[in-house]
Amino acid sequence: MGYARKEVGRLMGRVMHRYAMVEDGDHVLVAVSGGKDSMAVLWLLRDRLERIPISYRLTAVHVDPGFGGDSAAMLSEFFRENGFEHRIVRSGIGPRAHSAENLENPCFLCARLRRKILFDNARELGCNLLAFGHHKDDVIETFLLNLFYGGSVSTMLPVQTFFDGRIKVIRPLYEVPEAHLSRYAREMGWPPVDLGCPTAVSSKRREIKELLAALQRTNRKIKGNLFHALHNVRVDYLPPAL
Repeated sequence: MGYARKEVGRLMGRVMHRYAMVEDGDHVLVAVSGGKDSMAVLWLLRDRLERIPISYRLTAVHVDPGFGGDSAAMLSEFFRENGFEHRIVRSGIGPRAHSAENLENPCFLCARLRRKILFDNARELGCNLLAFGHHKDDVIETFLLNLFYGGSVSTMLPVQTFFDGRIKVIRPLYEVPEAHLSRYAREMGWPPVDLGCPTAVSSKRREIKELLAALQRTNRKIKGNLFHALHNVRVDYLPPAL
């Protein structure tokens, strides 16, 4: 087993234990976009079953956004070849989010529509957990996105409950740096999956990622300090709500 795979597995296991993410008998819907992050969550959640005293069920669900990419075919083959229970959902959320009426923020609407589809499928499949592949860098970037463009001090949580507790969202990679996942994907030899998104390289998140990279070159502690700050909020030094 390569170093990256062991390190990602170690960090993921620590987070899952700390937040008691999965219990015996749970049915986990793993949202698999085709990127390295969601592929890692799916693979490592199955790996854990060999080493822990509980059992849970995994169902991978891929939502094809409808851009005309090859994601549905590629992931369907990947799931079958590797023995994953799965479902492919074909949708038109990508073109809808990028329509002329919504050019200002297509990523936000696309993500919201995708999440609704995933929640609906979780209910249909009887899944009580929904696992996303968001990693440590995503948490930091979302904090800055919400700060700069949403006017709020907020970010993703490692665990969130919805619908009066009937479905719980978990983010097992909450403390895993993206660089670890990139190396892990190379070790695993996973091929790139094309969603066909026209704004994948020009989104607001991409701008934040480039800003952080520039800051990180001048101070390697930037990302770590931001992540630590999210867990060290000094409420007494923040002004009251307007």
